[in-house]
Amino acid sequence: MPPALMALVLGLVAQMPPAPFVATPPDVVDRMLALAQVSATDVVYDLGCGDGRIVIAAARTYGARGVGVDIDPARIEEARANARRAGVEHLVTFRVEDARTTEISEATVVTLYLVAALNAQLRPRLASQLRPGTRIVSHNFPIGDWIPDRVDVFGGVDGQTRTLLLWKIPEA
Repeated sequence: MPPALMALVLGLVAQMPPAPFVATPPDVVDRMLALAQVSATDVVYDLGCGDGRIVIAAARTYGARGVGVDIDPARIEEARANARRAGVEHLVTFRVEDARTTEISEATVVTLYLVAALNAQLRPRLASQLRPGTRIVSHNFPIGDWIPDRVDVFGGVDGQTRTLLLWKIPEA
């Protein structure tokens, strides 16, 4: 490939988000939050939050505080508008940040619907910043070679088989 074309391709790839936005279906959102045993004392972080539906549901259903992180400013604006419409803007915050570099140490629950490669990139940050007892729930994708504490495979209302993976950060 000619160098000029290679530079163009690499420039376009660098502008692409690390994972495409694919909305988590509402029944899967509910099941993720239930699997993590979310309560009003939790702080739920959704890395790659898209339209904010997971942290909004955590706030609306359980009274939990939530933080959504997404690299796309348009998605964050959409999430903020959705939180206002749901009446939970006092419980949730949305940040335009890269999930790979954002501060997550406040989280007691982390939700993920990202590709496996991105989950693997997040692994060191999850391991170093999260406190013992923090729950991580991923929709469909593993976190490197971490062995989940629970696996929930079920048929979604859309007819697709869904897999949820739950990890709990162990005591030191």
